[in-house]
Amino acid sequence: MMFDGIDLLAVLAAAVASFATGAAWYAVLGRVWMRAARLSEADTRPRPFLFIASFACQLVMALIFAGIIYHAGPMTVSNGILSAVLVWTGFLATTLIVNHRFQVASWALTVIDGGHWLAVLVIQGVVLGLLG
Repeated sequence: MMFDGIDLLAVLAAAVASFATGAAWYAVLGRVWMRAARLSEADTRPRPFLFIASFACQLVMALIFAGIIYHAGPMTVSNGILSAVLVWTGFLATTLIVNHRFQVASWALTVIDGGHWLAVLVIQGVVLGLLG
């Protein structure tokens, strides 16, 4: 299924893959992340709506990211990874650094969250490059 050159099934696959990547990332780094974010177990108890909203955001991100890759050149794995690194460096890393510094958050939180978003974009870039 295509939408102006963007394969919507590839977008869905990229969203699922990046959501799973985030789950794995925070499963491994959850305790360290909670300390860095100054959160307790009670603060982070699972809430179904939060997961639904998170997946919806991953879906929007994958769709927009597919459009970025598509307009930057052919939909390939290498273009997906290059686009991921550029988008992460120019928009996500810079935003996290500014927000966390104003929130007086630890650099550990910035590194953990920043690494997560880099992994999300790289996974989306690879999936979109392979399937899109």
